[in-house]
Amino acid sequence: MKLSVSLLAAALATTESSVWGNLRRRLSFEKIAEYKPGSQVTDHCALDRDQQAMEVQLAKMGTESWAAAQKIYQEGGNSKSYALMTLTEPLKTSVPKGTTIVGKNDAGNEVMGKMYDTTEAGNVIIKVQYQTSDIQESYVECQVGALIGEDINTSGCFADGENDIKIGDTTYTYTYTAATDNKAGRTVKGFSTSLQEKLRDGPGAPYPDFTYFYDYYGTSDYADQWVTAAFEGGRTDFKNGNADFSQYGMIGREQIIKKGTAYMNFFMYTIREFEDALDDCKRGCINCNDDPVHAWDEGVCFYTGSIEGEDGTPSGYLLHQLADKRSADFKTGGPDGTDVDGQSKINYDLMSLFSLGNFQLQSGNCSAARKTKEQVAQLMYVPLIQGALRYAFKVDKLQGGEKEKAEGAAFVAAVNPRVYAASPEAATTIYNNMKVGASSTNAADVKKAFESVYPAMGITCADVGGLWDEASTKYYDGMAPCTDASNTKVVTQTNSTLAIALGTTFGALFAIALVGILYMRSREKQGAPVFKTQEMSESSSSA
Repeated sequence: MKLSVSLLAAALATTESSVWGNLRRRLSFEKIAEYKPGSQVTDHCALDRDQQAMEVQLAKMGTESWAAAQKIYQEGGNSKSYALMTLTEPLKTSVPKGTTIVGKNDAGNEVMGKMYDTTEAGNVIIKVQYQTSDIQESYVECQVGALIGEDINTSGCFADGENDIKIGDTTYTYTYTAATDNKAGRTVKGFSTSLQEKLRDGPGAPYPDFTYFYDYYGTSDYADQWVTAAFEGGRTDFKNGNADFSQYGMIGREQIIKKGTAYMNFFMYTIREFEDALDDCKRGCINCNDDPVHAWDEGVCFYTGSIEGEDGTPSGYLLHQLADKRSADFKTGGPDGTDVDGQSKINYDLMSLFSLGNFQLQSGNCSAARKTKEQVAQLMYVPLIQGALRYAFKVDKLQGGEKEKAEGAAFVAAVNPRVYAASPEAATTIYNNMKVGASSTNAADVKKAFESVYPAMGITCADVGGLWDEASTKYYDGMAPCTDASNTKVVTQTNSTLAIALGTTFGALFAIALVGILYMRSREKQGAPVFKTQEMSESSSSA
């Protein structure tokens, strides 16, 4: 097929204009740590506030505060807020999910909501989900659930007691108690307990990253079992990677819980949203991939959270913050991954991949988006490895106590299933050195075991870096970055590729020149050379 350069350029320009124009229409939302979402996800991003509220209660180190923390973990309060109402008369007709519902708050101001689920005629119990806004700071004005004290916000809740609401065009009277009947439909616990349905039995199953964890632990809700056992001071019952938390007091269990929720519950559900986006992606369709983009945006939210802000500089509580913290420890900060301060290279790379995935989904390039997701997942494991290495060294060389041992055990629980899929032997070495109740820890053995699986995990020594001692401006003994065995090969391949490219280019130029020379010689033999001297021109003119 022949297509002129101008026509090709026009076609590309039209496609680009269409795709980017469609994107721009959706990029009027606040950024998430510099990522530009294509949909409203403020309510999703806010789940990190549950993590924050839970950690505040854990830090108080009291029986009552820990009970409050566990309740926040189980019931939430900041995401997907809804009112549980009892109508004084049954619904006259079935009400579809998403139907607009309007009422008032205690101050008499209008409150907007929508039907949480499709509810059949005859029901008197309904769930009304509160409307959310595009502004993260004020995304919703009713936050109750299991929250405590100043975290509770009822200013935008439906009025307490008996009042009227309008469902569609019909007015109903409801009763409810604002302090106890305002709940949350999205919880940190639910991020684990829903995985059986969403990943084990999902439309695209088996999903690779979830499979690593399911095969290792032998259960879908491994994260919830881990966290719950730590809250209760009990023991897990996994296929691999068990822990007996009765060996820890609150100091150790606090670390197990807060790292388990952030780096196990949130981690896998983040990947779940990316997988959901890919399941819904329609190939080659520019204007029909809003749902996949929304799911992708949700994944970015669950990686980052709302507290990181629009530029990603505040200190958050989720995986984005972990990557920045560990990059300072491993000298992998900055765009080149060589700094001890600033944003981590992992986050620079991930935010670029998040944006790329968004565009690929929006433009219907589903296969490319899948490759991007795979790169995202690979990089997400890096800060977990860094955490495990850091605490292996602290326990081995710096006389780390219960807190440091627990932190190391938590990081290993979050990453070892992926290691096990690459090498059961390496995973066993890591687990035996860092499990709860390990008799001893050898940081060198742990480091060697991790490094043995980097190629299989799709990461490099440069990605992980080395444990950096800022005080002496050098790496801790035995903790310097490893050297990738493929470095020389990569350089050789790059040079070979360059040589081939240059050879091809010069070969083509030589062929063109040769054709030109032969053509000119042919013209000369015919008495009509391409380039005429002045004498020849004058001779031609006089003739």
